[in-house]
Amino acid sequence: MSDTDIVNEDQEKTQSEIVISPISDEDAGEVLTVQRAAFVSEAAIYGSVDMPPLTQTLSELEAELRSESGLTARIDGRLVGAIRYVERDGLLLIGRIAIAPDVQGEGIGRLLLESAERASGADVAELFTGSLSEANIRLYRSCGYEEHERVPDGDGTAQVFLRKNLRAG
Repeated sequence: MSDTDIVNEDQEKTQSEIVISPISDEDAGEVLTVQRAAFVSEAAIYGSVDMPPLTQTLSELEAELRSESGLTARIDGRLVGAIRYVERDGLLLIGRIAIAPDVQGEGIGRLLLESAERASGADVAELFTGSLSEANIRLYRSCGYEEHERVPDGDGTAQVFLRKNLRAG
């Protein structure tokens, strides 16, 4: 996949191009920094910092990047977002969408999600979020994802799995 220059015309804060590129091993440190910053708000919603995106080490992330695919979003060279995914048996499993807090709500997550879907040959995409993550659920639904399953976590919350058909058929 080649780099894609995308201009987000809805951005008011920045009129810079958002450059979407395949994730690489060299991105690991920046991805971990953005991931931790992005998931702090999730930790506040759930009242716990004991969640994998916040506890993951750099070496764990580096190993993950070697076994999965992903994309980064950069503005003026700064990594502002990342998405990771793996394709198995016609299913695109999407995980760890992380957007820098100062640019959340500017369409970068949607852009990364759509770019991952286009890069895939899968028939169906699946992702999950927590039941209290209302903004995430709204975003995923607005991108065409529908709730597929809820798995209770035993603490009054649940993992919400959402799916989207990517190919007609």
